[in-house]
Amino acid sequence: MTKPPPESFVRVLQRTGRRQIVTLGRKKRVLGDSYHRLLTIHWPKLFALLITVYLSINTVFALLYLCDPTGVTGIAPGSFADAFFFSVQTLATIGYGVMAPKSGFSHVIVTVEAFVGVLMTAMATGLLFSRFSRPTARVLFSNVAVVNERDGQPTLMFRMANERANQMVEARLQVALLRTQTTREGDVMRRFHDLRLVRSQNIVFALTWTAMHTIDEDSPLYGMTQEELLATDGELIVSLTGIDETMSQVVHARWSYVMHELRWHHRFVDVLGRLPDGRSFIDYSKFHDTAPVVAAQPG
Repeated sequence: MTKPPPESFVRVLQRTGRRQIVTLGRKKRVLGDSYHRLLTIHWPKLFALLITVYLSINTVFALLYLCDPTGVTGIAPGSFADAFFFSVQTLATIGYGVMAPKSGFSHVIVTVEAFVGVLMTAMATGLLFSRFSRPTARVLFSNVAVVNERDGQPTLMFRMANERANQMVEARLQVALLRTQTTREGDVMRRFHDLRLVRSQNIVFALTWTAMHTIDEDSPLYGMTQEELLATDGELIVSLTGIDETMSQVVHARWSYVMHELRWHHRFVDVLGRLPDGRSFIDYSKFHDTAPVVAAQPG
């Protein structure tokens, strides 16, 4: 079993692919890069923002309609509720016929609000379409990585599975080790070291893929014990890119393993098999399971 990470340890890359680095001293602009922010914020926050903007716009125009108590037919004098719902009908260009502007002031406000409604609908439609149409990958990564002997060499391994019922073609995998090192001058730095994989490309990624890195003389992990790796606050950054055959677009997925998530002298439990009719299956219930490697007894 692996030891739990210390409370002070913070993963650089979240399991969702988002970074966890806090930036200080950077000038923040209120509207700077707002479109990108709307594309990347979580769905609940986006809907909460859209609802807030929608209600705020209708509230502002309702107050404007109340400035002319007799400017709209069918509204009770001083009734904010009537003015608000008339604003809702105008913004959405519904027009039930019960309430209608009759003064010049109200006609001007209705004209402005109708224009604002067209702009708001166009922007919200474009934003939602961009979020829904953005290509994404559905790749399942094992929760842990293992280190055991493979062909007589210590090997680091983790596995992936394509969760979609299609294929990812021309898949490419990159793995880098991020760890803390001290230079000869005494400077503490976080450095990336690329890990050479036994197989970094997969023509067709349809079922599972076990990534393997041989820990030999050319590996940045060579000669390091488990305790030494834990002391470096190391983190494995995984990046997978490929072409989704359904959308014919490039998709990508990222993952992260910290040194506390490496299980030494363990192997992954088999998840592939065949049904009685000859079809292959993947048992996802065992995808993250590992088992200790039993050393072979001399004959």
